[in-house]
Amino acid sequence: MKLPLALAAAALCAAPAFAQDGRQPPPAPQSEPTPKQIADSAPAAEWTEIAPEDLMIITLAPTETGEERQIVIRLMSAPFAQGWVDNLRLLTKTRWYDGLWVYRLVDNFVVQWGDPASDPDAGETPRPLPDEIVLSPESDYVHHTGLTATVADPCADDGFDSAAICDNFAPAAGFREGWPVAWDDSSIWPIHCYGMVGVGRNESPDTGTGSELYAIIGHAPRRLDRNLALVGRVIEGMDHFAALPRGHGRMNTYKDKNTRTLVVSVRLASELEDAPRFEYLSTEGESFARMAKVFATGTNEFYTISAGDTDVCAVPLPVRRVSE
Repeated sequence: MKLPLALAAAALCAAPAFAQDGRQPPPAPQSEPTPKQIADSAPAAEWTEIAPEDLMIITLAPTETGEERQIVIRLMSAPFAQGWVDNLRLLTKTRWYDGLWVYRLVDNFVVQWGDPASDPDAGETPRPLPDEIVLSPESDYVHHTGLTATVADPCADDGFDSAAICDNFAPAAGFREGWPVAWDDSSIWPIHCYGMVGVGRNESPDTGTGSELYAIIGHAPRRLDRNLALVGRVIEGMDHFAALPRGHGRMNTYKDKNTRTLVVSVRLASELEDAPRFEYLSTEGESFARMAKVFATGTNEFYTISAGDTDVCAVPLPVRRVSE
């Protein structure tokens, strides 16, 4: 676009003035890259491939229009919830989940699938579990480090640090190997952020077996932390869960059983020849720390006010498919 003649002349006359008195033109406004740009440009060494044995692939019945629905869950890594995770692998390898249902969906809370008859009040006959199923104790909801240390208060620090985020539910929160976690002076535990997958259970001291699973589809219900076992996180296909109809029966189950969504199959990626491969951005690397800080402080030209901090569950945890 051409400038009007008067403006163009003014611009031409103004430029030499800086040179005459030694001043330089002001630099153009700079903006930090977006979190996605930082993650996309992270070096290959900061990406970690997820083992096929740690990927659970759920295939739901197609939609009414024939759209295929596949959900990929990354299973929780050691030392967290390994008794329950072993159960999930066993139930998957024995095809126990095949032919069950998504039978409950609470808006802004959870979607739940597996065997609805695991609830003793459901009035249905439970599907028998394999003899090898492990019953884990409530103490395994957290990992006891065996150490006693003073936890520095991240709420008292100035500035944002992804290594320890100010948190309302624990002395500190942050990330470990791609998972959102919280900790105190002697233990550490995974937390209920969006997309996290947990084990449904009945009243304490029952801790669940993996026959019922849920995924968080709404605002992080952190009150559940340390009260249920977290066994993974949805890393692809969350939209299929979130788009399902809301339940309006008892405890937001589907009142009409015919409206349940069929779980066609559940497989580990290690069981499939053509399974997709995934990798996550290391939460211990420089790129993640930079990405989290930019996300928290809003240091790009879109923001006029910087919050200066963020909630642990709001920080993105990048995962991508491995290109062949």
